[in-house]
Amino acid sequence: MRGMRKPTFLANIMVNSSQSPLSTKLDLANRLFFRLYQCANMLHKTGSRAVEAEGLTTQQWAVLGALSREKAEGGMSMGDLAKYLMVSRQNLSGLISRMERDGHVAIAPDGRDRRSRLVSMTESGRHVWHVLAQPKIQAYYEDILGDFSVNDVTHTLHYLLKILENMQRLDTDWVNGGNEAETPADQGGA
Repeated sequence: MRGMRKPTFLANIMVNSSQSPLSTKLDLANRLFFRLYQCANMLHKTGSRAVEAEGLTTQQWAVLGALSREKAEGGMSMGDLAKYLMVSRQNLSGLISRMERDGHVAIAPDGRDRRSRLVSMTESGRHVWHVLAQPKIQAYYEDILGDFSVNDVTHTLHYLLKILENMQRLDTDWVNGGNEAETPADQGGA
């Protein structure tokens, strides 16, 4: 196959144009969600490399990013932080413990609700986030999105947010009484 060009994505769709529209959409959905899975894995791998000199992982990067927002200036409860990051409290708890050990965050009782704990960024965490990590994160974004136009990024963000909203709705439906519909796993999708 040396010297031959790989068929383009659109050529692959054209080859399958004899399929029904539903079958074509399901095939494309399978490809889309597999690519999202690959992107998530590569984000973790390459993003962690981008900030590893600061002792951070992509998960810690996300926590510091969440805590650096103006809304989180006084800290965030573990529950709110878990919701914002869309992770389980159990996964977040271990991550926050490691970040507290490393001096990036502090945990304190919430003055309004003693059962709740507030997570906030320490001075050391702010230094790591603003001074050390931000330039590397911005360079990482440029490496990944350098050949994207502003419109490309805007459209990508729009469609990812649309997918995320639909996933959140589905998650809520399942939590609030289950869902009888088949999932892609039930249908044999990857």
